Amino acid sequence: MSHVFPGAHGNGMRTIDARTMPEELVASEAARVVRAGGTVIFPTDTVYGIGCDPKRLDAVARIFRLKRRPLTKPLALHFGTVAELLEYADGNALAVTAARCFLPGPLTLIVERPPSVHESVTAGLAAVGLRVPGHALCRTILASCGPLAATSANRSGAPAFSGGAGHDALPAADLLIDDGPTAFETESTVVDVTRAVARVIRVGVITVEQLERRLGPVETVAGARRSEDA
Repeated sequence: MSHVFPGAHGNGMRTIDARTMPEELVASEAARVVRAGGTVIFPTDTVYGIGCDPKRLDAVARIFRLKRRPLTKPLALHFGTVAELLEYADGNALAVTAARCFLPGPLTLIVERPPSVHESVTAGLAAVGLRVPGHALCRTILASCGPLAATSANRSGAPAFSGGAGHDALPAADLLIDDGPTAFETESTVVDVTRAVARVIRVGVITVEQLERRLGPVETVAGARRSEDA
């Protein structure tokens, strides 16, 4: 019996029900789409993401178009392991501490953008967000695909998608991997570690108090709050 349903939703996305097939097969199909320059909607521990190969700039641009995302709002890089993430952190001691304390998990770290990451991914910014989701299937997918440039799988301005009903409102990616509701059903906390003191850019699953217990005093950007468009 096939577990892939072409055009299963009103927006015509091809869909995999990951709850009915082995993780390795799901990851293999995601990798096939990504390597061909496609876009994939995938589950994480927080909300679903829409991602692509960060080196395929045509696919990066397509994510912005599909989401109707302002070109001033960057994508983040998602990794399968903490070790891989730290390769992009260039010896940043604060990033190392935060990663070892909170990852894999619902935290996005903002570091200086390494030269290997194209500015199209970061909307021209000199920094880039890094994530290792605390979700087994997601990390299996990332291990097969390599890092994905991704953002939340919703149209810009709409609520983030955390699984369940509402597939028809999602951007029309090349593949949707349905794994049901996410664990936290809200966005990751975003922390800028490019300075000596960590700064909270967005409050999400991890609280300021939890960060301070592990990282020491942190700053909170004025207006930092949960966002509907990660």
